[in-house]
Parts: sequence; structure tokens; C-alpha cells
Amino acid sequence: MNTNKETIDVVWLKRDLRLDDNEAISNALASENRVLFVYIFEDSLKKDRHYAARHWNFIKQSIENINDRLKKHNSQVLAVNSEVISFFNQLQNFFQIDHVYSHQETGLLITYNRDKYFKRYCNNNSIEWIESTNNGVLRGLLNREDWFENWNRYMQDQKFCFDPKENQLLTIAEIKEVSTVFNPADLKTENSKIFQKGGTTTAWKYANSFFEERHKSYLFNISKPEKSRTSSSRLSPYIAWGNVSIREVFQKATQLKSEKKDDRHLGAFISRLRWQAHFIQKFEMEHTMEESSINKGYHKLKKSISTSYKTAWEEGKTGFPLVDASMRCLNETGFLNFRMRAMLVSFFTHILWQPWQEATSHLSKMFLDFEPGIHFPQIQMQAGETGINNLRIYSPVKNSLEHDANAVFIKKWCPELANLPINFIHEPYLMTPLDMQFNNFELGVDYPHPIVDIKENRKKASEILWNLKKNPQVRSESFRILKKHTITNRNRLLKSD
Repeated sequence: MNTNKETIDVVWLKRDLRLDDNEAISNALASENRVLFVYIFEDSLKKDRHYAARHWNFIKQSIENINDRLKKHNSQVLAVNSEVISFFNQLQNFFQIDHVYSHQETGLLITYNRDKYFKRYCNNNSIEWIESTNNGVLRGLLNREDWFENWNRYMQDQKFCFDPKENQLLTIAEIKEVSTVFNPADLKTENSKIFQKGGTTTAWKYANSFFEERHKSYLFNISKPEKSRTSSSRLSPYIAWGNVSIREVFQKATQLKSEKKDDRHLGAFISRLRWQAHFIQKFEMEHTMEESSINKGYHKLKKSISTSYKTAWEEGKTGFPLVDASMRCLNETGFLNFRMRAMLVSFFTHILWQPWQEATSHLSKMFLDFEPGIHFPQIQMQAGETGINNLRIYSPVKNSLEHDANAVFIKKWCPELANLPINFIHEPYLMTPLDMQFNNFELGVDYPHPIVDIKENRKKASEILWNLKKNPQVRSESFRILKKHTITNRNRLLKSD
């Protein structure tokens, strides 16, 4: 044990895996101490039901990208497998820790509790833990009256620069020596052409191609399951894991929009950046949304869990082609556009009449861009259990005909349907025995029968949920939610600068 320990500051990286426009890093570099960057692959989080290997690989790629840039500063991120307090206990054998810098994480209950324990640990060990605002989301708000103005001001503020002083960062040699007492994380990942690769460098490749060309079809294709894969920004995982800040993207988009004078595609994109922050702020203020409906009036809504329904939905074998194609695409690639995500949740909670809580972990594990602050509010909204949003029960057939008319997406992800006449690709269950014989296709063998009667179940769900909206407790809760979370002029969120 070193009895003459150097005093250092630590930057604890979480969902802010970047060097630029990172307030925690900027604050650390403003101190007089040398600085160590750390990322902790927490055992408890790796076992959590919301995460999967695709997330950890993305994080590893992001850290590798940071390390590439840190080489010229003769430094790197100390990445270890550990629990947070165990890690800092061991680190104190080498250094006197003065400050720990990180961003305020709007995360799962498990990370919220971990942060409470760590705060107590810091107090007991004379460590000052300084948390920074993350993407304009504010902690401790009681209402949203001035939220938009504050968020907009934050987006227009000057970005933080990464400019360490010479020898300010711990060296690679020192970090490698320290790492010997830990369980270092193996940052190697397999090359994959299926999943988007993590890291700031790749994030800006996507951003630049979107701003230069791909955004021109943004609104035209936003609801189309296949074309949206190209015309959407595809920045959501990079924002979710902090490879870029929303402020960086916001300023780039607004600058380009001002140069183009009137570009409704970029205007729509900018408005969605605002909505993204709006939902995370909502989750920050109502963390119980992870387990229960924000509107307590819906707690009385009891749904029986069907393991067979859930399995068919998760595997993309429900007998409804657009639903199945969407789930198979998500399972394999980690990406799906917003409308198809909403349709999957609507189908699960309305047509299959399953509790939304049973959908959360499979979807979070599949979404490469899993962001708790988006995930739970959106699922509850699509499940129709907020009391303040319009009830939408998505029709898979209507969406299929409108947004995948030539069945390009369905053919790609449900290839067993590819050789059928186009009308039967959208609704294979309409085939007569003669149709099946003529097409050398057998429903129930080559592709599943529909697992439910969609018309009957849709009618039942609609009646129950519309009646519940009239319930006094639902109405009372709706008023509370609106008072707490609604921005006085919601149109300000929709307007572009």
C-alpha cells in the first residue's frame, strides 16, 4: 500500500462516453489535480434484465474510440469489471481521491439506488462528488413551467472543450500498473455489420451523412419501416450512450437549417430532439414509471400473463406479418423506427392484452439505443395508461398497407411469405385451402396462424380503456400529471428555430 499517495480527481464515465462537450470532464480539467478517467462495468448492471451483450459491446467500442483519442495525451480510460464502491475502495490504496466528477444519470432504479449508496460513501470518505447536468435535464424540478426556456438556453450555450494541460492525465503506464489489482475489462468486440458501432467517430459519420444528404427524405420516410432505416438520422444509440451530446447535434442541425432557410425535414428532426429531452425529464421527475403506470388510476387494470403470447411476440411468430417482421428486424439489428416500435407495444398491450411491464425487458435488451428515460414513458403512452394521451390501437394491416405497400420490409424479414401474391403477404390468413395449394404454402406450417382474433380483441381493449379514462381516479391523476409535466404552450416543443 502506498503511504505517500498522490491526490487525484476521477471522472466516472457513465452514459456520457465522449470527450467533447462533457461538463464532468471539463470540470475535472479545471482542477489542479491530475485526472483519471474510469468506466466501471458493474456486475449488477450486467446481470440486470434490461441489458444485453449488444449494449456492452457498444460501450466497449465507445471506450476504445475514446482511448484512440487519448493516445496523444499518453492516457486511457481505466475500464474494469467491478461494483462502484468496491472499485473506489481499491483505488484509494493508490491515490487520495479529492473529487469524483460525473453527470446526473436518469437511469433505472438500480442505478438510482447505487448513486445514493455512493453519495453516502463519498461523504464518509471525504470525497466530493460533483454531478453535472446531462443534456439539459434538470434534477429536483417540481413543475415544468420554465423548462422549455431553460432547456433551449442550455442548447444554445457554448459547448465544453476537451483541452487537457500537459501531463494532466494519468499516463498509460500508471493506469496499467493500477489495473493489475482490478479485473480489467476486455474491450475487444467482434466486427459486426449488423449492429451500429459505438464511438464518437462513428456517431459523426452518421450525423454528417444525415445532415449532408439523408435528411432530405426524413419526413417522407419517417413511418416507413424499410426506408426509414436510411433516411432517419440513426443517431439515437450515440445520443443514448453519450457518444455525442444533444447540444452538439442540436447546434449542428440549427446551423444547417438556418443556412437552408426553410427546411421542414431538419425542423422536424430538431423538434424530436426537444421531445427526447422532454420524456427523459418526465422520467427524472416520476421514477416510479419503471414499475408502475404513472397514472395510478390504471393500477386497478389487471391483465393475465400469457407465456405463449409473449413468446410468439418476442420471436416474431404472431401470424401478423408486419408485427413479426418488425420484431425480427429489431431482434437482429437493434433498430426499428418509432411507428413500428409503437405498433409492437400497442399490439402486445392491446391486441394480446398483456401488461406493459412484461414488454419492457425484451424491448430494452433489443433496442441498441435503450434509454430508460425514453423507454418507460413511451411504453406507457403506447399502452394507453397515462390518461393524458390519445388512445391509439395500431392496426398492423393498415400500417402494413400504408407504409410497406409493396411488402419490401415484410419480404426481407419474413422470407417465408416472399413468394405469395402481395395481398396475401399482408394478410396470409385470408388464403383459402385452394389458395394455399396453388401457392405451395400451408398456413400453420410455413407461417403461423394468427394467435388472436384481432378485430374482437381490438374492440374489447378499446371499450375497456375508453371507459377507464372516465374513471374519477384516472381523471384526477390525469390532472395531476398535466399540472406537473405539461409545458404551458406545448407548441413550443414542436416549433423549430
